[in-house]
Parts: sequence; C-alpha cells; structure tokens
Amino acid sequence: MDAHRTDASREPVDRDRAQVLVVEDDDAMRELLVEELADAGYRVIGAAGGREGVARAKQGDIDVVVTDLRMPDLDGFDLIRDLRAGQRPPHIVMITAFGSIETAIRAVKLGAYDYITKPFEIEELILVVDKAIRERGLEREVERLRREVKGQYELDNVIGTSEAMQEVFSLVHRLGGSTASVLITGESGTGKELIARAIHYHSPRAEGPFVAVNLAAVPETLLEAELFGYKRGAFTDARADKQGLFAEADGGTIFLDEIGELAAPLQAKLLRVLQEREIRPIGSTRQQKIDVRVVAATNKDLEERMRAGLFREDLFYRLNVIHIALPPLRARPEDILPLAEHFLRKHAARATPPRVLRLAPDAQRALLAFPWPGNVRELENVIERCVALASGEEIRADDLPQHVRERRDTDFLAGAVARRLTLAELEREYILRVLDDEGGNKTRAAARLGLDRKTLYRKLEDYKRGDR
Repeated sequence: MDAHRTDASREPVDRDRAQVLVVEDDDAMRELLVEELADAGYRVIGAAGGREGVARAKQGDIDVVVTDLRMPDLDGFDLIRDLRAGQRPPHIVMITAFGSIETAIRAVKLGAYDYITKPFEIEELILVVDKAIRERGLEREVERLRREVKGQYELDNVIGTSEAMQEVFSLVHRLGGSTASVLITGESGTGKELIARAIHYHSPRAEGPFVAVNLAAVPETLLEAELFGYKRGAFTDARADKQGLFAEADGGTIFLDEIGELAAPLQAKLLRVLQEREIRPIGSTRQQKIDVRVVAATNKDLEERMRAGLFREDLFYRLNVIHIALPPLRARPEDILPLAEHFLRKHAARATPPRVLRLAPDAQRALLAFPWPGNVRELENVIERCVALASGEEIRADDLPQHVRERRDTDFLAGAVARRLTLAELEREYILRVLDDEGGNKTRAAARLGLDRKTLYRKLEDYKRGDR
C-alpha cells in the first residue's frame, strides 16, 4: 500500500461503534472483505454495486465506505462525487488494481480519504480504515467544540436584560448580513470581546476564524510582524516564513483590542489594509489579498486622541463605520443580579465536586449597592472568589470581599431602583432592616423610623399576613 498519510493518533479505535460499507461488484471479494472487517470488530454491511452503495450510504449511519474503483453500473469516481455532495459524507477508501499515481491523485482530489492498491494484505486495509475512523472522530469533536463555542456567543446566552444592553443586542442582530468594520467602545471589563465574538458568530463569517489580539500587550517592535507576518531572512531571527494574524483571520474576523494604543506608523499601515484589503509581510515584495472583517475596541476616547494628534482621523472613520458603545455595569444595575447568578452557576459547576449555590438576600443587596468600577470582569472575579471560599450552600454578604461589603449601605436606593422595587416594597424592606439592626427591639425601631409603636405593629402584622 502507498503511504499517503501519517497517523494523527495511535490511540485505539472503538471499532464496534463504527459502521463500514463495502461496495464491491465481485461477490467473492465483497464477502471476503465484509467477513474480515467484521472479524476485526467493525459493524459491516455490503453493497453489490455502485448505485446500491450510494443509496445505502445516503440513508446515514455510515462512517467509512470501502469501494472498488471499477464497477459496471457506477465507477468509484462517480460514487465519490455522489457521496461527497451530501451532508456529513462518510470517509471513502478506494480499492483499485489500477495503481497509477494519476488514479490515486484524482480519487483524493474528488474527496476520497485514501486509497489502497491490489493486491493488499487485509491488515493494510484495516490500518487505513482505522485512520479514517480516527480522523472522523476528530472532525466530530472539532464540530462539537465549534458548536459549543458558537453557542456561548449566541445572544440568547449573553446576559443583559437592561434596555441599554437590549439595544446592543438589537444592533448585533442587524449587523448579521454586514461585513462593515465595527468599533466597540466601553470601559475595561464591560465585555467588548464578548460582543465582538457575538458579531462574528452572527455573521456570514461564522464558520471562518475569529482571531483576537490585544495591541497593548504586544511590544511595538514586534507588532508589525505579529499582524502582517514576515518572510524568511527579513531580519536576523526570521529563519522561516511566518503567517501574520491578518492572514490567519482570512475569511473570518480579526478583533483588534486596545486600538487606541496603536503607534502612528502602524496606524498608517492598518489604514492601508482597510482601504486596499491586502497586506505585505515584512521582507516581501508582493501584496497579499485578504478577506477579513475588522472589529476594533478601545476604552479610550479616540476623538479626544484625534484632537491631540495621537490617532489618525482617516483611520478612525474607517474603523467607526458601525459604533457600539457598551455601558458600564453601574449604568445598568438591573443586569447585576442576573450576571451574578450566571457566574455563580458557572463557577459552582466547575468546583470539585460541582456545587449548587445561591445568593442570600443580604449578598444580593451588597452586590446591587456596589458601583463595580471593574465592571462585569470584576463581578465575575468576586463571585469566583465567593465560590472558592463559601462553606455552605448560600453566599452571604460576609462571604463577599470587604470593599464590596462596605458599600452596601451607601447605595441602598440605587439597589432598590435596580431591583425595581415599588414604594411599598421599599418601605417594607427598610422597616425590616431597621428592626433587624435594632436587634428586634420594636420600641427603638419605631423611634428610629419616626413611627409610633402601634403603626409599626400594624405594619409588621400586615407583612406577616402578606407572607402567608
């Protein structure tokens, strides 16, 4: 057998879960192959000709097709074409006595996984089928992971019930058919990369790559090579060609985070990329066409930087075709508790062993009262810490970091607004909190609230009846 491929893995193949279809018009050969592959542990069925084989394969549940090249009703090349035209086609191994390299190349170009020439040992065929099954398993795993990643960035899975975030989601939806450049602005920790990924996965480029780069994290002297690549010999350490991130993102989306930190010389080169849709690796004499959507993000005021001469005006307008402004978490307090609950489920599920935790009312009040200068990223960090340190099934205010607990009384009204409390609900909560703070002493609580004791007693009785 010709050695056309190298093993991606030497891990055992789960043969009893794999279905193999043998397509062979010669009865004796078909029966031999079916028997040998079945003895090797595969689930095997046979088809007496090309058309029968195509019909059976299209019913589904076939992982590998082992087919002869020359058959009277439908040759192997036509079989490959027919099967590859369907969704999730099986891997195809071609058997032929016509072992010319031209025949093999044609079969592989049409979509065959591999080929084997007669005469052959059955162990050779089993080896090829094993490799096909391994590759098919890897493809399924990649597809599953792709669906999983894409699912994470479905807008239904992005937390945000506030009007401001609903407007952002609406804009992302409307961008679904567009390839225009997008500029996302917002404070650190507001979720700019999350929205950039949502834009990508809701676009026609969803099956293409999403490449993210933090421009502030790459030294200026290395950034051009990182973005555009280089040719061997372009500089001292360039021992081989290197593909840049723009080339990696071809057919997909590149996310340029911290675009406001880009140095002036690279701003000019990025502008040319956006205008001409081509790059030139360092050391190359040729331009390279690319098809990339650019999504940029910054926590800086780019218009102010333009006025200061730190950011090119023409580049700003090239990037700012669509502008998405992400509000800070303190401006959308109604999102705090849904986000906190999401992070609680996420990190509790990752604990060893997995846990089921809930937020106590006093912890909810503290979270709502805190201004979250670090935004969503800080909130997740706090919740992850609580999960790691919590001893019971409930996260209480005492489990929160001290700097978060200390703010809970200063922003009580902000928390009430975020929770959309009615005036009656706000009054009830305040009365009960004062009573709790006074150790249950109704006389002191009434005096502190400016109520006579009878009024306080009546309200407490009303609250009890309402709880029944």
